[in-house]
Amino acid sequence: MSQPVKSARVNRSISPEGPESAGSRRAAAQRLTMRRKLAAAAMELFATKGYEATTVDEIAAAAGVARRTFFRHFRSKEEAIFPDHDDTLVRAEAVLEAAPPHENPLDTVCRGIKEVMRMYAASPAASVERYRLTREVPALREAEIASVARYERLFTRYLLGHFDEGAHQVGDDDPLLAEVAASAVVTAHNHVLRRWLRAGGQGDVEAQLDHAFAIVRETFGTGIGAGRTAPGGRGPAATASTEGEVLVAVARTDAPLAEVMRTIERALKRD
Repeated sequence: MSQPVKSARVNRSISPEGPESAGSRRAAAQRLTMRRKLAAAAMELFATKGYEATTVDEIAAAAGVARRTFFRHFRSKEEAIFPDHDDTLVRAEAVLEAAPPHENPLDTVCRGIKEVMRMYAASPAASVERYRLTREVPALREAEIASVARYERLFTRYLLGHFDEGAHQVGDDDPLLAEVAASAVVTAHNHVLRRWLRAGGQGDVEAQLDHAFAIVRETFGTGIGAGRTAPGGRGPAATASTEGEVLVAVARTDAPLAEVMRTIERALKRD
């Protein structure tokens, strides 16, 4: 009779991840809720009293929390109007880590930075007000620039991670393209975002972003990821060559169509 009881106990002990995971999610959600509450209080005070005249104590009091609670979430009052950047950076990094093996790395980066745009688009009114404040207060503008730099470093590292810079040879411009493309993706995102914010948060900002990314891919993406080898040394996703007026393309069955089409386009341009 003791055996079934022991077995039941073992089953409970090997599956604690569910409750722990749920607890972690709740803690993360509570943390983000408090950060947003503090951010809303800070933005309201900045708008009514002015940035310089507002103190951390006043922000904490307006949010109904103690000063020490404020500093558990933000290091300074200028950080307080950017409550979502840390979590968004984690989500963007998760997109990069979960990328399909044959996806062009520039396409992956474009998908990753969409997490940033969605953060702004989720609260248009707050985003527009934050934009107004950052235009007026240099300290807030510098904090925003520092946040953007974190995304650019993330995407540059990801793109460069697909190339061996030590093996760089004459005629191989992929490492250069990786750095330039990462900057271009961030610049395209920021351009579309500013235009959307200046329009009061109106319009289909994701469609505008897709158009901007198409320009970046056309300008910088033809060399990035060309001939990448899949995990396990299975060879590139697609290859193409021309013989006279005939083009021969070979693609893996799991190769993304976009990668196949770009490979064919490169072969036609070389010809």
